[in-house]
Amino acid sequence: MKIRLVNEGVFTPIDNIELTLTPPTEGFYWIDADAEDLVELQPLFSLHDLAVEDCLHEDEQRPKIEIYESHYFIVINSIRFDDEEIFLRALSVFLGRHYIITVTNQKINELRTLKPILWEQEVSEPDRFLYLLIDLVVDNYFSVGDRIEAKIEKLEEDILMRTKKTHLIEIIGLRSEILWLKKALVPQKEVINILNKKDLRLIDDQLQKYFSDIYENTVKVSEAFETYRDLMGNLREAYQSSIDNRANEIMRVLTAITIIFMPLTLITGIFGMNFVHMPELESKYGYYVVLGFMVVLGFGMFYTFRKKDWI
Repeated sequence: MKIRLVNEGVFTPIDNIELTLTPPTEGFYWIDADAEDLVELQPLFSLHDLAVEDCLHEDEQRPKIEIYESHYFIVINSIRFDDEEIFLRALSVFLGRHYIITVTNQKINELRTLKPILWEQEVSEPDRFLYLLIDLVVDNYFSVGDRIEAKIEKLEEDILMRTKKTHLIEIIGLRSEILWLKKALVPQKEVINILNKKDLRLIDDQLQKYFSDIYENTVKVSEAFETYRDLMGNLREAYQSSIDNRANEIMRVLTAITIIFMPLTLITGIFGMNFVHMPELESKYGYYVVLGFMVVLGFGMFYTFRKKDWI
């Protein structure tokens, strides 16, 4: 657990947690904690039992906002994409009048990138801290969306160049994750909409208007993932079409080869019969004449099919 006094974006480490119970003259306290630390923090800040229980016993939490008498409990999902799988990591926030407590079970990149922004904007209020944090979380969805779009484009290019069976596995897996992520965005939009519209005494009225921009960005993200879902459907159709075309190409080549060998088989079949009186049967060069004729016929048919682009 790390405790900092934040004033005009400047961080001052605090060793004694008892100091955080009293509002500072300037700034606010930021307590960056793990779920286990809530056992110590709950009685100090009168954190609600249900909120603490959610943090302790639920690894994957649904985005939500709970309004209590002395504080708000907010859960949002941070996103990460490692090119193989999409991860959502719950970020729990307790917002009070003079403090903000962030609780994570895993490392959240947005908390690390938030620090220089707090210093640059000289932040001294916990509600502004919350706004900047949620803004970073939503912006990261755009970054992940760009990477998903790039992966879809690469998949499409690979399918057009040379279709593989592994492409279907990638398409199904990525489409499932996009659908799952799109469903997860619905409650997150609801939380941000509440922060935008509901009268919340712990959030400044002027600052609350800025949450409308975040809500609009969340809507854009949701629409983008809807587009990605449609693109994955098109990609699957392109894969199936490519497979069908490849099968037709193979059948066309096999048919052409079969047609080439049909007259050759006919000729060898005729000369394979045990006739006593048969043209060229007792000729010295009969075998070579027939063999040469078969070669010329085979290459002639191959050239004709090749010229017509049948093989």
